[in-house]
Amino acid sequence: MIIGIPKEIKEHEYRVGVTPSGAGELIEAGHRVLVETAAGIGSGFSDEDYQGAGAVITDKRSLFGEAELIVKVKEPLPGEYDLFRDGQAVFTFLHLASAPDLVKMLLGKNIAAFAYETLEVNGAEPLLMPMSEIAGKMAPVVAAFYLQKIHGGLGILATGADGVRPARFLILGAGTVGMGALQVAVGMGTDVTVINRGKDKLDRINEMYGGRVKTVITTIENIEAEAVGADVIIGAVHVTGARTPKLISRGLVSKMKKGSVLVDVSVDQGGCAETTRPTTHSHPVYTIDGVIHYCVANMPGAYPRTSTLALTNRTLEYIKLLAGTGIEKAAGDTPLKSALNTYKGKIMHKAVAASIQLITS
Repeated sequence: MIIGIPKEIKEHEYRVGVTPSGAGELIEAGHRVLVETAAGIGSGFSDEDYQGAGAVITDKRSLFGEAELIVKVKEPLPGEYDLFRDGQAVFTFLHLASAPDLVKMLLGKNIAAFAYETLEVNGAEPLLMPMSEIAGKMAPVVAAFYLQKIHGGLGILATGADGVRPARFLILGAGTVGMGALQVAVGMGTDVTVINRGKDKLDRINEMYGGRVKTVITTIENIEAEAVGADVIIGAVHVTGARTPKLISRGLVSKMKKGSVLVDVSVDQGGCAETTRPTTHSHPVYTIDGVIHYCVANMPGAYPRTSTLALTNRTLEYIKLLAGTGIEKAAGDTPLKSALNTYKGKIMHKAVAASIQLITS
């Protein structure tokens, strides 16, 4: 199969779909790999690195024109829509539940769109996990930065000081993002509360941290009670393929501390707050009712070297499977079936279909 690795065009997105060593493995498996000029520069990989692995360096239009499978990191943007050919395949993070225009393009061009974030194996999401881990671990660091008074924050040092309490962190969700955030927040010495829908994960947290972390079951009442006293809220809620439930209402935001920080990691799927809207690394925050909102939709892009290596470590196995079995067979009874979001003009993932119907009706 001819596989194309384009350069990402999302603002401040420096990751690349496959590392040079990953490209080399695909070539050894009998595939042809096209890489756009300078695609890997942001992650520290030169064109020469890819050429050394056997890949062909080319321009964006030629790449899209020849490749049968496009492997990316982030969802296609409007500037790329016209480049896709009818019947082509793409494998990337898609987050279609909040992207009706992208869905329209994929359906109109009969694109076989496989999404990293919906691929499930034995109840786990192996391709979502590495980026979720990185975003989760970033969240407390970002929050601590914006707590500084010079950025409009409360002026509270997240770690506290001798005789002075640390910042109060509230983490919504105990999945991969939430556990990554928890690990760093505890390591920083913050006062942490985790709210999660399932009790099993909360029991695990209690065992891991010996009661050091407060755990609470998800209810609207519990969220409101904890949110008003929090210095930082980290939104780590995820529902596979679907829009994130709005756990923080507009009214609740108005009751939160002025200068508190909301880091909504779930922004890709619409966000867990009614006040959430996507931001970029160039303009990462905005303020509503005195609450600083950090809602960057590609957080791991800030650490592209780590992120690209971690992502390829997980995705390469499935890229090989997709390229080796072919699109039609991969769309059938393989682990990739759960990753298939659109195919031959139809939405194939039930949660994605329900979310798109909800926001377009």
